[in-house]
Amino acid sequence: MQKGGEMREEDNEGVGMANDFFWSYTDEPHASRRRQILSQYPQIKELFGPDPFAFFKIAVVVSLQLCTAIILHDAGWLKMLAIAYFFGSFLNHNLFLAIHELSHNLAFSTPVYNRWLGIFANLPIGVPMSITFQKYHLEHHRFQGVDGIDMDVPSCTEAQFVTNTISKAIWVIFQLFFYALRPLFLKPKPPGYWEFINLAIQVVLDGILLYFWGWKSFAYLILSTFVGGGMHPMAGHFISEHYVFNPEQETYSYYGPLNLMTWCVGYHNEHHDFPRIPGNKLHKVKEIAPEYYEGLDSYKSWSQVIYMYIMDRSIGPFSRMKRKLSKKSA
Repeated sequence: MQKGGEMREEDNEGVGMANDFFWSYTDEPHASRRRQILSQYPQIKELFGPDPFAFFKIAVVVSLQLCTAIILHDAGWLKMLAIAYFFGSFLNHNLFLAIHELSHNLAFSTPVYNRWLGIFANLPIGVPMSITFQKYHLEHHRFQGVDGIDMDVPSCTEAQFVTNTISKAIWVIFQLFFYALRPLFLKPKPPGYWEFINLAIQVVLDGILLYFWGWKSFAYLILSTFVGGGMHPMAGHFISEHYVFNPEQETYSYYGPLNLMTWCVGYHNEHHDFPRIPGNKLHKVKEIAPEYYEGLDSYKSWSQVIYMYIMDRSIGPFSRMKRKLSKKSA
């Protein structure tokens, strides 16, 4: 962790894991910082709007991953697992973050086109999630850390069972399941028209793979999704974004090379400050208004974040900032 110096893992040696969340009695920091930055640098508004190359980038990754799945239809399981971890996982996680970008309508100005592209980007992931993700993710932005609304925050049940190094390692391996299933248990929303379209198209694609190329092609896609969301460098962003390693800060950016493969989701303070700016322009926010970001803790390695999370005895699922719903946010 960088902030004019490095935080050492031994800084928290001997500190026990928290048994409750960090509670904030102020509003989330991004809306106020957004107003301050725009008042000082109104030219940042020129960065708002879709990424014109988003469709092309998504089409290339989807085509590459589906072709790989077909090529591996008769591969051995060990070979398939190796390719899934060292290659397919990067592609599927890229698509997961493309869906994140599309949830903010950052490929097209017309929202419905972003939905269709999100369903297309969903295909190699193997299970339908694009439309449902958007519903919950936009609430994460509007109600960051709000108890009972922000489903990005772990549940008390998760936190009570994940209490040591071994259980944290297991939690990291399966964190994609927690991330995906938590909202369905804690704050279920009735599926709508678009969820059924997402489901139907995904089932058709999966059925085509199974019918023409067999279980291994489909299994490759599922393995790529699973391993890419667990103990994997790219999955470090799940932890780095909002897990509190510094009680005075609740959102953290990552300024490392994997931003090139992850739609620059590492620029997370910048993203929450300006969710209408596409990932390929978020670095310009920091360039224009450096004084607002250079004093914040940030990361240069997502792998190190995972290691710190597992090995630091003071960090766990309770290491998140929560707040009650304010009247003006309701």
